[in-house]
Amino acid sequence: QVQLVESGGGLVQAGGSLRLSCAVSGRTFSTYAMGWFRQAPGKERQFVAAISWSGGSTVYGDSVKGRFTISRDNAQNTVYLQMNSLKPDDTAVYYCAADRRLPTRVGVTTSAYDYWGQGTQVTVSS
Repeated sequence: QVQLVESGGGLVQAGGSLRLSCAVSGRTFSTYAMGWFRQAPGKERQFVAAISWSGGSTVYGDSVKGRFTISRDNAQNTVYLQMNSLKPDDTAVYYCAADRRLPTRVGVTTSAYDYWGQGTQVTVSS
């Protein structure tokens, strides 16, 4: 059973930074493409960023381009989301997800992912 555990969320002022981490159990992390999504109250889950198994390919949602950076450490079974210049509109529960089917894919839809974490709350105050 693959488990994903997010951490690093919290309350930050607008313009500040946070770094989210997602630790993945199991021996096959390096074969998964990984993604981050977020969901604000009353809204659909929104794509944030994705990274291929090697880290060679990344893609970002339009609303976070230039501010967020996704990375991974396959030796530590962890994927990260560095979030800079945070805005109140970034307030949401952030979820990481694993794609076990196509390691080279950087999926932008929830259907591309097989495993999900429980989420971590990010709140940006104005």
